[in-house]
Amino acid sequence: MNFKKQIFGFMDMLRFKKLVPNRRAALEAGSPEPLPRDYRVNQQARRLHPGMMEVELTAVRVLVPGMTELTFKRLDGDAFPFFRAGQYVSLQAPVGDSLVSRPYSIVSSPRQALENVLTLGVADAGFFSGWLNREVKPGDRFRMSEPSGEFHYETLRDKKQIVCIAGGAGITPFISMARSMAEGDESYEMLLFYGARDEAHLAYKAELDALTRKGLRVVYVLSDEEKPGFEHGFVSAALLEKYVDVHNATFFLCGPKAMYDFVGAQLAPYGLPVKAIRRDATCCGDLTLDAPRCFKLTVHIRDKVYTLDAAENETLLTAMERAGVPAPSKCRAGGCGYCHSKWLGGEFRIADGRDGRREADRKFGFVHPCVTYPLSDMEIEVPAAE
Repeated sequence: MNFKKQIFGFMDMLRFKKLVPNRRAALEAGSPEPLPRDYRVNQQARRLHPGMMEVELTAVRVLVPGMTELTFKRLDGDAFPFFRAGQYVSLQAPVGDSLVSRPYSIVSSPRQALENVLTLGVADAGFFSGWLNREVKPGDRFRMSEPSGEFHYETLRDKKQIVCIAGGAGITPFISMARSMAEGDESYEMLLFYGARDEAHLAYKAELDALTRKGLRVVYVLSDEEKPGFEHGFVSAALLEKYVDVHNATFFLCGPKAMYDFVGAQLAPYGLPVKAIRRDATCCGDLTLDAPRCFKLTVHIRDKVYTLDAAENETLLTAMERAGVPAPSKCRAGGCGYCHSKWLGGEFRIADGRDGRREADRKFGFVHPCVTYPLSDMEIEVPAAE
């Protein structure tokens, strides 16, 4: 086979012969200064994703009976990372012999985070939330995760008109979303249905009324009280149609499971696509069992081994926290994968509808302790918390 010689190939060979001496000359002409250890892109990445942060409680305010607002400042930085309105942080603190954490939706706006202000609204429900409502005071210190979560507006996915439905303490992410819209950081048009038992239990009503002057539309719905200017009952299909074109909106729901079930049933006849209804994840709690059994749970975290009791009706994460084991935790709903752990032995079950594992995780024996309940003595390997 004959190949035609090309002059350009010959020139490439000449350049190749000079490659080594040219490289040596370039190195000798270079600056003797060492390369920087930290580039601007790394600095920006740390600002956006700092991991766990050290924070201090600066203010406590009672919102309504059974719900308190907590305001924090960051101690290990001059600002909180910018986030998407609707996201959450996980707050961690020792309570007695336990090391406990829970996720809470952010109330403050993303711009306030850049001013080193981050606010959470906490309902007095559950072990840790009850402790936060009754025991904490300004000056107390906590660890807080960076903002996380998929419960936020996405331009490519969601309609410009968003309908937000809040039940009780589920109002918190919508305050942040309304503030972000008012500050010009989000382009959606927001209609909020806020349901509570009576007017006295409408948290942030004054703030919401002020935001209506900046484009927010609010419909208050009281289940146990009838008053002028308020809707009565529940957020039904008939009530929705009174205010919005159901087929031309994206729905964001935050509240108790009973509200999700009711609103979901009301929207079902419309045949909306799955992406049109967004539900904020709720923590996976204890199971209701008449006589829960108790098992031994062996936990490996790097070179440390912990052996502790784990009840059949509580998640592996709850058992570890109760024993003071520093286990990683964020969403507590099986979705984020932050507590992704290797199963080493024992029987278990996953909470209904909470199995957020990938197929490879199921195949190779990984579990999410936040939604996994023991059915026998168990052994797991847990990643070290940041």
